Amino acid sequence: MPTDVVVPTLGESITEATLGQWLKQPGEAVKADEPIASLETDKVAVEVNAPTAGVIAELVVSEGATVNVGAVIARIEAGAQAASAATPKAEDRTAVAQAEKAEPPAPAAAPVGGAVEATPAGYGNHGETAVGDSPALSPSARRAVLEHGVDPAAVKGTGVDGRITKDDVVAAAKAGTAKAASAAPQPSTSASVPAAAAGPSRKEERVRMSRLRQTVAKRLKEAQNTAAMLTTFNDVDMTEVIAARAKYKDLFEKKHGVRLGFMGFFVKAACQALRDVPSVNASIEGDEIVYHDYADVSVAVSAPNGLVVPVIRDAQSLSVAGIEKTIGDFGKRAKDGTLKMDEMKGGTFTISNGGVFGSLMSTPIINPPQSAVLGLHRIEERPVVKDGQIVARPMMYLALSYDHRIIDGREAVTFLVALKNAIEDPTRLLIDL
Repeated sequence: MPTDVVVPTLGESITEATLGQWLKQPGEAVKADEPIASLETDKVAVEVNAPTAGVIAELVVSEGATVNVGAVIARIEAGAQAASAATPKAEDRTAVAQAEKAEPPAPAAAPVGGAVEATPAGYGNHGETAVGDSPALSPSARRAVLEHGVDPAAVKGTGVDGRITKDDVVAAAKAGTAKAASAAPQPSTSASVPAAAAGPSRKEERVRMSRLRQTVAKRLKEAQNTAAMLTTFNDVDMTEVIAARAKYKDLFEKKHGVRLGFMGFFVKAACQALRDVPSVNASIEGDEIVYHDYADVSVAVSAPNGLVVPVIRDAQSLSVAGIEKTIGDFGKRAKDGTLKMDEMKGGTFTISNGGVFGSLMSTPIINPPQSAVLGLHRIEERPVVKDGQIVARPMMYLALSYDHRIIDGREAVTFLVALKNAIEDPTRLLIDL
């Protein structure tokens, strides 16, 4: 009797998810606890593991479908008998695919004045598998196939079970080893087709928004509609922090096993500034203001499906090394898709570093129920006046977006000045000034 594969518990208050991608197809053997599907929730991607070893007998729902916690999404035939029973099906599919390759159907005549576009071999519609033995493509990989014009059947996948990733497609395109097959020649006709008829390509692709992106869009719009949002700016001279990092980075990595970055300094400095200006670390609940005597700092981390914002708990109690270790662990697990739901909830203040992508200045949007977000930007040399002399200094713009309902302009500026002073003189972080 087949074993049902159900949607696992996804976390507090989360009752549904979107089936992002099937990692296994009917007829494929699976091991117990092996991932067979990826679910997209409001916060992170969650893998669904096989409850038992056997063969995938049936996929109950399709990619992109919304599923509730506890719903059956697939069935597995357990035991070796199921595996042997599934073998002829796989062979039949292979034989059909080979027959289709050996005897391609006659091409339909193109209408006069129309252009014929080639479809890369192995590429299908959203949710379809590729021709023959080519694995299914994720939306990002499919988009890369279209953009670079490669044949996915000739791309070696490095993802789970050999699946093709976007990086695999880009690498193959650069190497020139997977060019897409050209369109089959059309039968000649008596009517000549003007050369101008084959104009520039105007392709379009519709990709369903991921649940994470839908949630981000909804929450950001709610923040704009609810909060009295304002942004104030300052700049900071990064000379001393850069010098400290250059001097101690090797010893730091040798002792703590993690690289010394700038975020450790900024999180530590922000915690001290939040202590001095508690309203920046507060939130509104109904008609009450909630002040927190701890700093749970949310940090934006890049993940394959977009930015996620895990939380550094009790950041005010951590050293710079502890902060860097936590951020490094978040970054690694964000790329692996193993961040947990609880690690994304409960922040009291957010730091977003757009500088790593080259941003010069921005106005970040707060993440409710938080009341403020700090935006960091790229470091670049600019002329500044020091002791009556114009000198070049590595400068960074800081942006604090805040909810003006509970944070006054004076408090916002005071927070930024305290942060600026700590970064420009890192000794303040050591002696708690």
